[in-house]
Amino acid sequence: MGTKDEPETPRIGVGFLLAQLGTHAAASFAAGIEDLDLTPPQAGVLRLLATRPGRSQREIADELRMPPSRFVPFADELEERGLIERRRNPDDRRLHALHLTDAGRAKLGQLAGAARQNDDRLCRGLSSDERDQLFALLDRIAEEQGLTPGVHPGYKSVRS
Repeated sequence: MGTKDEPETPRIGVGFLLAQLGTHAAASFAAGIEDLDLTPPQAGVLRLLATRPGRSQREIADELRMPPSRFVPFADELEERGLIERRRNPDDRRLHALHLTDAGRAKLGQLAGAARQNDDRLCRGLSSDERDQLFALLDRIAEEQGLTPGVHPGYKSVRS
C-alpha cells in the first residue's frame, strides 16, 4: 500500500494479463511449429478445413474475417505446397471448394502434437482440474465477447 508521498501501484488488470499470456502463448506456439514449416495462420486454415471441408474461399475468408483479396494468395501458397486443393463446386462451378490433401492431413496430425506440447508447457504449473477450470473460464469469456470459436482474430492483419 502506498504512502501519502508514494502512489499505490495499480493492480494489473485481467485484460493486461490475458494479453501478456496471449502474446507469450502465440510466440511459444509459433516456435513450436517452426520445424513443421508452417506459420500459425497457415496452421489455423488447415485446422479449419479439417473441421469444415469443401467450403469456398469466400466463406473461409469471411469466417476468418480476412479480406478475400488477402486470402486467395494465402490459399495459393498452401496449394503450391500440396497441403490443400481446390475443387470446383458441383452446385456452382464459379466457386472453388477447398479440401485438405493427404499431405495436409498428415501435417495437421503433426500440428496437433505440437499444439498439445505447447499447452502442456503453458499449463505445467496447473493440476488437471485447474487446467479444465481455466479452459472453461476462458471459453466462457470468449463466448461472452462474441468471439468465433477456433478463429483467431489476428487473421484480419495477415498479409499475403
